[in-house]
Amino acid sequence: MAEKITGAESLVRSLENANVEVVFGIPGGAILPAYDPLMDSKSVRHILVRHEQGAGHAAEGYAAATGRVGVCMATSGPGATNLVTPIADAHMDSVPMVAITGQVPGPAIGTDAFQEADIRGITMPITKHNYLVRDPADIPRAIKEAFHLASTGRPGPVLVDITKDALQARSEFVWPDTIDLPGYKPTTKPHGRQIKEAARMIVEAKRPVLYVGGGVIRARASKELRQLAELTGIPVVTTLMARGAFPDSHTLHMGMPGMHGTVGAVGALQQSDLLITLGARFDDRVTGRLDSFAQKAKVIHIDIDPAEIGKNRIADIPIVADVREALIQLIPAVTAEFDAHNREDLTDWWRTLNHWRETYPLGYDIPTDGTLSPQYVIERLGKISGPDSIYASGVGQHQMWAAQFVGYENPNTWLNSGGLGTMGYSVPAAMGAKVGCPDKTVWAIDGDGCFQMTNQELATCTINNIPIKVALINNSSLGMVRQWQTLFYNERYSNTDLHSHTFPDFVKLADAYGCLGLRCDRPEDVDKTIEKALSTNDVPVVVDFQVHRDAMVWPMVAAGTGNDEISFARDLAPKWEREED
Repeated sequence: MAEKITGAESLVRSLENANVEVVFGIPGGAILPAYDPLMDSKSVRHILVRHEQGAGHAAEGYAAATGRVGVCMATSGPGATNLVTPIADAHMDSVPMVAITGQVPGPAIGTDAFQEADIRGITMPITKHNYLVRDPADIPRAIKEAFHLASTGRPGPVLVDITKDALQARSEFVWPDTIDLPGYKPTTKPHGRQIKEAARMIVEAKRPVLYVGGGVIRARASKELRQLAELTGIPVVTTLMARGAFPDSHTLHMGMPGMHGTVGAVGALQQSDLLITLGARFDDRVTGRLDSFAQKAKVIHIDIDPAEIGKNRIADIPIVADVREALIQLIPAVTAEFDAHNREDLTDWWRTLNHWRETYPLGYDIPTDGTLSPQYVIERLGKISGPDSIYASGVGQHQMWAAQFVGYENPNTWLNSGGLGTMGYSVPAAMGAKVGCPDKTVWAIDGDGCFQMTNQELATCTINNIPIKVALINNSSLGMVRQWQTLFYNERYSNTDLHSHTFPDFVKLADAYGCLGLRCDRPEDVDKTIEKALSTNDVPVVVDFQVHRDAMVWPMVAAGTGNDEISFARDLAPKWEREED
């Protein structure tokens, strides 16, 4: 008869069989049985975070940087509910993550027991799937299925909630050889007829655009995207979630579209006659008012998730497939059309695109009072640290500037909370990315508002030798909210002044956490401060860049308006180039 082990031991052995390298978590009563055998694991490293939200975002950062499934763990009740934000974040941004939570003993479920919360019910709308495990014999199957679900099809978070008595009870450990999920069969291969139709439509288009979303990065399809772009000469736009999927330096790249996108990228979408949509979901931040978005364009929509196709914009050619698999078949199909001399001349289209690119480049004003420009700081950071570094951003103005002014050449080097817009994402996500990619330089580009939500994870970084670097873009405000108050609320700055140039002293705070704290408030000191941060690799570094508080993110498409209403600091708005068409 096989040896029986506890459910807790079974959980740890299951994680080992799933090839888990690291778990981010905090112990508590209901999950405590799992922490005893976890201490003896020779292959699973546990990192004790300071808040469960930090555990979830660290798992996200690890997953986004490595492409592997991130893992976080928490106890029942408040421990589990503190994971809700990162779970929702992972769901919105298609991040593969498994969250393991303890639950009160089975007989106590539904009695309002101490630290009881129906975390399975709470997270039902924000997970790909979730489990409540009450029998220790079911733990290996649940874990194996959870990792399969999280990492296949459209990636996303899966929750495994395990009762305390299941963790304490004994059963035989059986790691399943196969997975039987009859209702889950993601379509990865495209339909051949649809690919041929897409190729025909591509070669006939006069103003085509490759509209690239984060699905290209999740599908590891950057190489194939570049092949298709260079084969066809079609302009590429990369959404906020797709930065790095196509090199910024490439002549075919028009930049980022959307609410704070480049004029060239926004104009390309608006004036196109064909959108070749790859792993993107026609998000409202890209489309603006939907009924005015790219009105003249037909749509090829390739996505692994059938629910996304036709959700916001009807597709003329819908293709449900893994983006990489679809591109692998689309490239020879387009080549065959070219070989048959079917090809439109894109010279006029590129003449228009280059006019927009040259006339309306991204730029920013230098403050006249000698204070520090936040855009300049981020631009220099990107140039000095380089495209091989990983940049994890918080949410707000600094997020948009980091998307605009850092040059991204490689996938998985830009991490941010795109769909949910979660303040506090940056520091723990950078921590997770550094754990997954220890040989890379990892920057958390954060705002003073975001930073004060999760900076306690710097203690985790110091204790565990995770030397991330934090570029704190400190404008003493909730910057994006202040920008909206400037533009839309007659400069009535209600509750957006954080006083962060004075309180707290971030250099002292960094020192208290065992980090190197630096401060920079003069343009002439920016380069040497960044270089000092880069030369320090034995402890985390926090640089308090005290920047001009009234800098704004431009261009801008105001919420509720169409992309044709794009506006600029100097009122250079083309509508579209005064209806040049």
